Amino acid sequence: MGLPKRRLGNSGVDITTIGLGTWAIGGGDNPYGWGPQDDQSSIETIHKAIDLGINWLDTAKGYGHGHSEEIVGRALKGKRDQMLVATKCGVLWQEDGSDIYVHLKADSIKSECESSLKRLQTDHIDLYQVHWPNDEDLEEAWGAIADLIKEGKVRFAGASNFNVDQLKLVQAIHPVTSLQPPYSMLERGIEAEILPYCKENDIGVIAYSPMQAGLLTGKMTAERVADMPEDDWRRNSPHFQGQGLEANLALVEKLQEIAQAKGYTAAHLALAWVLRAPVVTGAIAGARNPAQIEETAKAGDWALSGEEIQLISDLLTARDKEIE
Repeated sequence: MGLPKRRLGNSGVDITTIGLGTWAIGGGDNPYGWGPQDDQSSIETIHKAIDLGINWLDTAKGYGHGHSEEIVGRALKGKRDQMLVATKCGVLWQEDGSDIYVHLKADSIKSECESSLKRLQTDHIDLYQVHWPNDEDLEEAWGAIADLIKEGKVRFAGASNFNVDQLKLVQAIHPVTSLQPPYSMLERGIEAEILPYCKENDIGVIAYSPMQAGLLTGKMTAERVADMPEDDWRRNSPHFQGQGLEANLALVEKLQEIAQAKGYTAAHLALAWVLRAPVVTGAIAGARNPAQIEETAKAGDWALSGEEIQLISDLLTARDKEIE
């Protein structure tokens, strides 16, 4: 039967509810890296995702200063038609690689597209997303993506990390096919305004960090967090520090009980919870080796019951009170 699929906004394209995230395979050589990563393992992970029936992956120029895109290009050689490729633009880095910054000028966006096409070894990008918005040049950047669509270099325009006002602004220039926001049990800010707006305007929602960077997988411990490489960005996240980490690990223990009762894992539950909302088209599951994506792909088969959703809601309310 294969993995479940949902229609991606106004694209006319159906994507699997689980997609492969390639942030970590960019390696650790940048301010927001995940530590060292073996390239061959990354390629095998992408091939495993294809074998599992996953039909899209998400990358970005900013992941490993282009290294993630290079690995995706190598892995998809001869397999390009089996994957919808989503990548991102608008984030550049200092020459010494020490820091990144948002830059949305039209000529820069078009130049980035050309460099991404080369790294990805393809003649088109399926979903080209502005990685982070700034209000000053956002319209200019969106106009550049509209031009790239007319030229056939991009199929669909996507937004990442936009608020509702920013979506409205660019929607007037060219239709927004999808929004990629952070969404997990621990990051629920999009529920109030953003998800309803996307539903009303036929904008697909691709949730990133549904497992909160590994925290909701059930495999994270205080010891493992303490042993993270110095160049792992998670060391600086409040979710991985102090009282926040304690409350989150306690929550995950209870989530594991719910998951195990149905023969699933906490990671499956984290993904299934995000996908419980019909407005969410797909969830990005990051993976660094084939076994990880093989395991998390199973979450696409689990539809949470109303009772399970309420139980999780109660647990989240209790967790939120602990860290107030």
